[in-house]
Amino acid sequence: MTALDIRPIDPAFLPQAPSDYTHGTMVTGARRMVFVSGQVPWAENGKVPEGFDTQCRITWRNVLAVLAEAGMGVRNLAKVTIYLSDRRYREANSRIRTEILGGHTPALTVIITDIYTEEWLLEIEAIAVDG
Repeated sequence: MTALDIRPIDPAFLPQAPSDYTHGTMVTGARRMVFVSGQVPWAENGKVPEGFDTQCRITWRNVLAVLAEAGMGVRNLAKVTIYLSDRRYREANSRIRTEILGGHTPALTVIITDIYTEEWLLEIEAIAVDG
């Protein structure tokens, strides 16, 4: 059986990606994939707290809860898409994402867009793989 390998792909002629993501991700040896639907900052009580940092941490907690239910974690992430409601959240998003991922560098897209519900300041969807 081939071991799971999630490897960053960063072509030499492209500008270097920031340290917390990669231009692409190659996955070999995967047997299972989990597609995490867009997670939003719903706290355990079903409410949405104020403040981007709190919402971001709760949203990541929700993503990780879906992965944990499938027996996976941060190291299984191959692709993450983050939707921000305003570009002023870019730095905080990057800081918290780097903290959560702990050096793991999945393929990443950050989009500034209108979010489905006005009180949500972000939404995160992801693809994870397991060998």
